[in-house]
Amino acid sequence: MSVNGFLAVEVNDLKKSFGPVKAVDGISFNVGQGELFGFLGPNGAGKTTTINMLTGLARPDSGTIRISGFEVTRHSKVAQHLVGVVPDESNLYPELTGFENLCFCAALYGIPKQERQRRAKELLNRFDLAEVAGRKFAGYSKGMKRKLTIAAGIIHRPPILFLDEPTTGLDVASARQIRQTIAELNNSGTTIFLTTHYIEEAERLCKRIAFIVSGKIIKIDTRENLLKPVKRQYVLLITLSGDSIRREISPSKLSAAFPYLRFELYESGQVRVKSSQPIPVGPLVRFFEEQGGEVLEARRVRPSLEEVFVELTGIEIELMKREKEKSGGAGL
Repeated sequence: MSVNGFLAVEVNDLKKSFGPVKAVDGISFNVGQGELFGFLGPNGAGKTTTINMLTGLARPDSGTIRISGFEVTRHSKVAQHLVGVVPDESNLYPELTGFENLCFCAALYGIPKQERQRRAKELLNRFDLAEVAGRKFAGYSKGMKRKLTIAAGIIHRPPILFLDEPTTGLDVASARQIRQTIAELNNSGTTIFLTTHYIEEAERLCKRIAFIVSGKIIKIDTRENLLKPVKRQYVLLITLSGDSIRREISPSKLSAAFPYLRFELYESGQVRVKSSQPIPVGPLVRFFEEQGGEVLEARRVRPSLEEVFVELTGIEIELMKREKEKSGGAGL
C-alpha cells in the first residue's frame, strides 16, 4: 500500500450530503506514503466532494480524515501545509502573470520573498513555462493553465498532492505531458491522490484504484488484482444506429441466437459482447443486419480496467466521458 509502511491519508466512514442528495455515503480508505492512488468514477459520483473534504475546503457531516496522522477538522492548518491541491477548475488569477501567480501562492504559505521567487523560476522552467512567465494567466492555453495550476499546488513542496480531474478538456499532447509530470512527481516521492473519469488514465498511472459510484466505494484494490478477472476474456464492441437497437434487438433475442456469448446493450446504440473464447464477428454482424439494425462498427477490445468497471457498475464508459465533457468538468 505504501513505500515505507506509513499512511499519508486515512479516511473512515466519511459522509456528506447536500439536502436530500448523499454526495458521499460512508466511504473508507487509506493512501500510503509515496503511493499514486486513483479515485475513479462518473460525473456526480462524489469525487470532488471527497477531495474538498480531504483538503479542508468542505466539512464532512460525519466520519474522520487524517493527513499524515493529523485529524483534519482539529488540525486544519497543519494538514493544509502538508498538502497541495490542484482543483478541476483553476483557482489562479487571470490578471496576474504566471510568475506573479506562483509568487502569490508561495506567499500564502509564508515563504520568504527571495525563496518564493527562486522557487517560482524553478517551477516555470520545470514545466516549460519560462517563456510565458511574464504573460498574464488569462492568455495561457488550457495546457499551460493546467501546468501552472499544478506548479502552484506544489510551490510549498507538499508531501501529498491532490489532483482533481487534471486532464479533463485538454488536447492529447497536453494530457500526455500532464500525465508524464504526475508520474515524475510520484517517482520523486510525492504521494498523489488522483480523481479521474478516464479509465485509461487510472490504469496507466495508478497502482491502486477505488471505484466510486453514487457516493459509495464499490471496489478498491491494486491494478493487478482488478485486472485478473478479465485477462482471459474476449470482448467485441459493436456500434449500431441508435434507433435500431432499441426498436428491433432485445437481450432475449441475442441470448437465444448466441447462447455461448454474453451481451450488454447500451442506450447509445452499442453492444458489448463477451466470451471466454474468440468471438466470431461475421455471424454477429449478419444477425444484426437481419434484425434491421445498421452496423456502424465492430471492433475487438483489449481486456482492460474498463471491462472491470463496466461489469461492476453497469455504467457505459463512452456515455460517462460525454457527460463529463458536457458538464465542463463540474461534479459533486
